[in-house]
Amino acid sequence: MDLAKSTGETFGFNKQLFISQVISFCIVAFLLHRFAYKPILKVLAERRQKIAEGLANAEKIKQELANAQAKTQELLAAANAQGNKMIQESHQSAAKVLEVETQKAIATANDIVTKARQASEAELVRMKAELRKEVGRLVVATSAKVTGNILTPDQQSRLAEDTAKQLASN
Repeated sequence: MDLAKSTGETFGFNKQLFISQVISFCIVAFLLHRFAYKPILKVLAERRQKIAEGLANAEKIKQELANAQAKTQELLAAANAQGNKMIQESHQSAAKVLEVETQKAIATANDIVTKARQASEAELVRMKAELRKEVGRLVVATSAKVTGNILTPDQQSRLAEDTAKQLASN
């Protein structure tokens, strides 16, 4: 202890001053701990918690975004499939309508051709009948001139009938 005392006296150690400085240091350390260090630790803990929550929220948002993108892709794929299906159905409907309209046009054309044939045949029959009458009239007129006799109506009709029969057989 003598060594400590002599060293303390050499450096100007004062017991009262040392004790007062130790007490002052303890008071300052207590005040700093209570009013500075604890609030700073509390703020740092709150910040750590907020950062952890922010990271958890960011991860949650990232997962939700991935889910939303997956749903969007599914919806787009479904809409694309439905659009393709509608296009296919419209092509099929158009083909059916085209087939029906083509059949109608063919039926109409066949009706027109049939009616034209019937009209042509009717006209041919009418013209043949008219030609027979005319040939019969010409035969009667020619016969009258050739024979020099006036034919009776009975003879004229018989001659016209014979001529018509011969023309019909040809």
